[in-house]
Amino acid sequence: MKQRILVVDDEPFICRSLSFVLKKHDYEVFEARNGEEALAAIAQHRPDLVFLDVMMPKLNGFQVTERVRADQSLAAVKIILLTAKGQECDREVGKNAGANDYMTKPFSPTKILERVKQVLGG
Repeated sequence: MKQRILVVDDEPFICRSLSFVLKKHDYEVFEARNGEEALAAIAQHRPDLVFLDVMMPKLNGFQVTERVRADQSLAAVKIILLTAKGQECDREVGKNAGANDYMTKPFSPTKILERVKQVLGG
């Protein structure tokens, strides 16, 4: 069975490019554009991994991460936060919210795939 990955970003270009790379490597990919859509998609699709933008409308990536971590039935979902801000304090907030990893934009397709393999153990 294909591993499922949810890509959440309010920038359509980032969603499309991430989805393209992941689909090309045989992952099942879903997309969401904001925090509320992300929570609905996580509940519906139960992804193995979520690439989650930090700066988004409605709910930010930290809030989404906290809500996912508060739901025991979603404990297995891995989360990699994506952000244009790479300051150490942001990493700390992300880790404290329960994120598994943190990536700074822009990133290369190679880095994305390396991170997926690290986090999902593949």
